[in-house]
Amino acid sequence: MPAIWIDAILRPKAASLLLLVGLCGPAMAQQASLAVLRPEAMEPAPFVQPAGPMILPDARNHRFWDRKNSFLFATTAALSTADFLATRENLRNGGRELNPVTRVFGTGSAGLAVNFAGETIAVIGVGYLFHKTGHHKLERAVTILNIGASTTAVTFDVVHH
Repeated sequence: MPAIWIDAILRPKAASLLLLVGLCGPAMAQQASLAVLRPEAMEPAPFVQPAGPMILPDARNHRFWDRKNSFLFATTAALSTADFLATRENLRNGGRELNPVTRVFGTGSAGLAVNFAGETIAVIGVGYLFHKTGHHKLERAVTILNIGASTTAVTFDVVHH
């Protein structure tokens, strides 16, 4: 019996980890060209004083609360609410919380609400951190990954209700 609940926890987490590694792979890859090995490419470039502040292209320079992020964060909040309601209902009917972190807070409705609200705030905070450091793909990937995990949790709760 213990292998079943461990498998239920680890399988979605492994898939999420593989997705995250797949999204981060291009960012971690070193892209070098053989053109840099030519002698003229090895000479230092002349120093040019920038005329003004550097501005990123429009595709990468976006407001944090743009339409896409607002939609993703609203979806995250809605799924966290659904996860809270489904988890609370299962616990009231004699079910057991499988997530060890949520289990710490899962002694009552208030604890569960704090857990799921904190999860939503943490996702937005991590997205903001990635936004400020210029990692705009990761900014949205974190939210999408959380949406997938919450959808899986809600589906599991509803099926096992």
